[in-house]
Amino acid sequence: MEAGALTLRSAGRARRRKVVNRVMEAIATIAALAAVVMLLVIVWSVFSKGVKALSWDFLTKTPVTFGETGGGVAHAIVGSLLLVAMAAAMAIPVGVLIAVYVSEFAPALVRRTVQLALDVLNGIPSIVIGIFIFALLIVGHHQSALAGSVALAIIMLPLVARSTQEVLALVPDALREGGLALGVSRWRTTLGVIVPTALGGIFTGATLAIARAAGETAPLLFVSSVTTSQVSWDPKQALQSIPLTIFEFLESPNPEDHEKAWAAALVLMTFVLVLSLLSKAFLARSRRKLAR
Repeated sequence: MEAGALTLRSAGRARRRKVVNRVMEAIATIAALAAVVMLLVIVWSVFSKGVKALSWDFLTKTPVTFGETGGGVAHAIVGSLLLVAMAAAMAIPVGVLIAVYVSEFAPALVRRTVQLALDVLNGIPSIVIGIFIFALLIVGHHQSALAGSVALAIIMLPLVARSTQEVLALVPDALREGGLALGVSRWRTTLGVIVPTALGGIFTGATLAIARAAGETAPLLFVSSVTTSQVSWDPKQALQSIPLTIFEFLESPNPEDHEKAWAAALVLMTFVLVLSLLSKAFLARSRRKLAR
């Protein structure tokens, strides 16, 4: 009897576990579907409202003077490209070097301290970074794209460093041990074996950081908002950006400007989506390489 009772209780526990497992799977599936549905709703909303004002002239022409119709955001596209490119040139090399040092060379105490600093920096609101750069580089001087790129680089830095750390942690220790066993110095093993193996994941983190910086508006309001309406490649001038253009269009009482805001948002969203898809493709390639 006791054995039979034990068997029944065991079967009851197994059924309970199966039920709980299925319930949790259903909850997880619903959560995943909710995220996908939300993305689709946002994409469709921006596309349906922005495609009306989207045209070749919108992408290649500058704004018109007051009272005229038409015009485009060519100056904002160029400004965004320059701002993000300069920020990436500052943040990506520094972030990768920080990650390599912390992951491969730093003592445990230094590693934990740097990781904490990066996490705190990643949590600082972007508007606070904009105020900091304004006080550091703009007060007593003038607004410039260079100051804006510094603010964006600070936003990108912890994202690049932390994502690179995570990718380097996925590299098998056998590769490190193999290089050291062959008598190769640690720094040459890191640069010649570890970093190339994780290059796809590093690129993934970099593209995600670029996508984050491309959509920032708050810091640019302080450091690069008094801009010209002409296309300019001069980093010493304050250059227009797509997020700032969207903000200004939405502040306008003209309904035509509101349609242009949606079209500019569509351009920005397309850029971010393309970068995200590229990063996912490179991450998948990197994982397949690491698995082999």
